[in-house]
Amino acid sequence: MRIRYENLDGVENNHSYKAMSQWRKERRSKVKDLTIQIPQSEEKEIEVLQNNREKASITWIGHSTFLIQLDGLNILTDPVWAKWQGTDRRLTNPGIAIEELPEIDIVVISHGHYDHLDFGSIRRLKGNPTYYVPHGLKRLFVKKGYSKTIEANWWDSFDNQNLKITFVPAQHWTRRSLFDTNSSHWGGWMLEEVPSGQSIYFVGDTGYFRGFKEMAERFHSINYVLMPIGAYEPEWFMKISHINPEDAVKAFRELKATTFIPMHYGAYRLADDTGPEALGRLFSEWERLNLSKGQLCVLNIGGTLWLDAD
Repeated sequence: MRIRYENLDGVENNHSYKAMSQWRKERRSKVKDLTIQIPQSEEKEIEVLQNNREKASITWIGHSTFLIQLDGLNILTDPVWAKWQGTDRRLTNPGIAIEELPEIDIVVISHGHYDHLDFGSIRRLKGNPTYYVPHGLKRLFVKKGYSKTIEANWWDSFDNQNLKITFVPAQHWTRRSLFDTNSSHWGGWMLEEVPSGQSIYFVGDTGYFRGFKEMAERFHSINYVLMPIGAYEPEWFMKISHINPEDAVKAFRELKATTFIPMHYGAYRLADDTGPEALGRLFSEWERLNLSKGQLCVLNIGGTLWLDAD
């Protein structure tokens, strides 16, 4: 019998067929401008990234996919270069072509939804990476031929060179077929470089939940937060599993982190909001709370933040 994983406090994403029908009806009545999209970076540093094994960097490839370079390692989060999600075509091209990546050492997976776990993309990666995946997914990875797979439950930690890699909670759900709902876990990943104390928190896919406060207690210094802000509309339907921009800012403040880097917007139309709408709400909330502009780092697609330059 398969384990069925749960959120903190037993929070469930369990919408009825009636609710699904209501959302589809609402979507048909909405007119959204999809001609304006998140821009590509005008200064992509592909050759530098290919040869870099010294400096720390974060490059947004799109959606929840980042190339992170830390401790001389090339790390990918949720590598998805897919042109389609179901019947919807990708709205923005990945910031770096998969063929232009350096050899990958580590891949971290937040959960099994197809916009976060795409084996078509994984097959095309250079190198022989170690895959860190939520509990319940290792069997699928091994079946696909990826034996260097490490499975994690919440709060499990692993060492890779000078990196400490910890799987942390999120509020979400997962499914890859009609019969495997919540049969694997979901979460985010905390990457900590032990000598320097540099830390990057890849939040994964989540609704707002009390876990952010707990993470602030467990990790006393969080530098960079890769935070989702999109796929929240209609909020009555999406709120449990997808955080909106205002709650993303609230979560960032509860984390007591240094730098907010938004993600999970602008690549796929997974809900009714658009990428520019999500970004606009983020900017408005940041201004309303009079937060430091220096703490918000919005990357264009393919843009790189060099951490050593801070």
